[in-house]
Amino acid sequence: MNFTRGERLVMQRSDQEAAADQTPDAVIIKMTGVNKWFGAFQVLKEVHLEVRRGERVVICGPSGSGKSTLIRCLNQLEEHQQGAILIDGVKVSRTMRNIATMRSEIGMVFQSFNLFPHLTALENCALAPMKVRGLRAEEAKRLAMDLLDRVHIADQAQKYPAQLSGGQQQRVAIARSLCMSPKIMLFDEPTSALDPEMVKEVLDVITDLASSGMTMLVVTHEMGFARSVADRIIFMDKGQIAEEAAPEQFFVNPRNERTRQFLGQILSSQPRSRERTSTG
Repeated sequence: MNFTRGERLVMQRSDQEAAADQTPDAVIIKMTGVNKWFGAFQVLKEVHLEVRRGERVVICGPSGSGKSTLIRCLNQLEEHQQGAILIDGVKVSRTMRNIATMRSEIGMVFQSFNLFPHLTALENCALAPMKVRGLRAEEAKRLAMDLLDRVHIADQAQKYPAQLSGGQQQRVAIARSLCMSPKIMLFDEPTSALDPEMVKEVLDVITDLASSGMTMLVVTHEMGFARSVADRIIFMDKGQIAEEAAPEQFFVNPRNERTRQFLGQILSSQPRSRERTSTG
């Protein structure tokens, strides 16, 4: 039987995922002694972090603590100056020859959606599988529709971003990342640009993804979501990981005084109704 290049890539990807599933507890992300400066300002200081395959990690902390920079270093949207980052055993840097391939393995959802305004939701999702994975247009659109349906927005497939609400645009952005069949999903404060009533619909989609066993790192201030979904919560302060713990310990008995101060401030600022909404 003859297969198209796109079909062969999809089958190869499925074989790789099946092999990976045999070692579900393997470390897929490893950061060792990572340091990052913006000019004279050091934004990451000796960061050490390991994330296992299928683990759901929430990263929180005050503004300017290095949360977003940490996850942006993973796919080298920001280049670290010292230390080592390994993704699935491969050392990553801006100079690596296969950096485009590495980035295609890591889905990322930003605060501001970043959809192409001149493309429909369906076209936004189908573009990368065609350009990067080599899928035919029909294959890519079928995949895109399946994933738009997964994030409960298939009925908006033919609309342009300007015709969608913020929550709908963010769900399209999530579907677009999933179209690349990533090993890892990174979420950089995915609800911070949304009106409060739109937050739940996006968090519900991320919660569904979490239940599927996908490796996820989520930068967020939504503490109800963090408590119900995360396997581990990391608190960052002044460029360092100040505390990491399972949700129950993190919320009930945090060890670090700075963590206790942060939780007191942020939990008191989130309305109880918002917290209940975040937990579904």
